[in-house]
Amino acid sequence: MNKLSTADRVRVLSALVEGNSIRATVRMTGVARNTVSKLLEDMGAACERFTNEHVHGLAAKNIQVDEIWSFCYAKAKNVPEHLRGQFGYGDVWTWTAIDADTKFAVSWHVGQRDGDNAVFFMRDVASRVTGRPQITSDGLNAYRWAISSAFDGDVDHAVVQKIYGSSEVATGRYSPPQCIGMTKEAGCGSPDMTKASTSFVERQNLTMRMGMRRFTRLTNGFSKKVENLAHAVALHFVHYNFCRMHQTLKSTPAQAAGLADHRWSMEELVGLLDSN
Repeated sequence: MNKLSTADRVRVLSALVEGNSIRATVRMTGVARNTVSKLLEDMGAACERFTNEHVHGLAAKNIQVDEIWSFCYAKAKNVPEHLRGQFGYGDVWTWTAIDADTKFAVSWHVGQRDGDNAVFFMRDVASRVTGRPQITSDGLNAYRWAISSAFDGDVDHAVVQKIYGSSEVATGRYSPPQCIGMTKEAGCGSPDMTKASTSFVERQNLTMRMGMRRFTRLTNGFSKKVENLAHAVALHFVHYNFCRMHQTLKSTPAQAAGLADHRWSMEELVGLLDSN
């Protein structure tokens, strides 16, 4: 990987952030598979370091959080008996938080869907924002304690719970049940229910599935190692925040959030490798 020029690195990473698998990237660029994998590993680590060092002090007032499912190694039902129960084999959840106003991805965390991971994730969110934000989540019970604890009660939490009809009305084998309504309630504080929504973070889930092959359903492009999934997620979000022009904002989320004064080029993104 060290022998790759900046131009070659840009070609490889451009292919990856546009939703291509590692094998497809190899075919498109002619770069060896091991080199592509090593570049993804190093770039993911560089993106995570950059985020931890520079993404702080966000004046985010309206944050939406959610979790998106994927799996590593094999689907849970196909994991060998001796590997079951070990993190990284079977179901893996990526927790995400987005500023509804700037569309900036505030935080993400690859882990399990339980209380401990909820607390870890929300503490990371709290460390990156200032003031008293409003946070909207789905009805996952783990959020209630995690949000209140992470912000020491200085937060307004709204819970949006969707109500689905019977799965029998789905028109296709993989079609989800129809949403027939929703309820809104306060988790803690005094949230503004007119702003209680998870629409933007759910749309972010679609962006993730389109931008990372590892999240595409019904393919064999899933991650074989959870570490590689975490690297891909870190690369995706830094590219999304700093390089990708948002159609509604007409700028990158980082520009809208005040963390950048211009849209990053892919060469600037690759430059994170040499700055760490």
